[in-house]
Amino acid sequence: MNHHRHSRQASAANTPAGTATPLQEALAVVVTKLSEGEVVSFGDIAKRAGHPRAARAAGAVLANSADTLPWWRVVYSDGHLPPCNPSLQAERLTAEGVQLTGFRVLKSPLGRFTHP
Repeated sequence: MNHHRHSRQASAANTPAGTATPLQEALAVVVTKLSEGEVVSFGDIAKRAGHPRAARAAGAVLANSADTLPWWRVVYSDGHLPPCNPSLQAERLTAEGVQLTGFRVLKSPLGRFTHP
């Protein structure tokens, strides 16, 4: 049952512009509010949007956003950058003060990867 729900959520992100679902809108709002240097996971976005099981939908929203959302601030929970355009993502994160090794976040000024 959950697989069907995830598939429906992820495919909903492929709807034409202006027809976003409430879930897509909630996810986009959370991403829009990310600060410079704040790096979070797809799951973090889903939780902040009130839909903890919508990590895949968060990925779909970002994949279809072009540069309208700060997609580069969202990575996998282990810090690895997603495979689509990791060089550009690494460049943008580095410019925001994020420390990387290869295509993996080590430390960020804000978010999941801050270290005291």
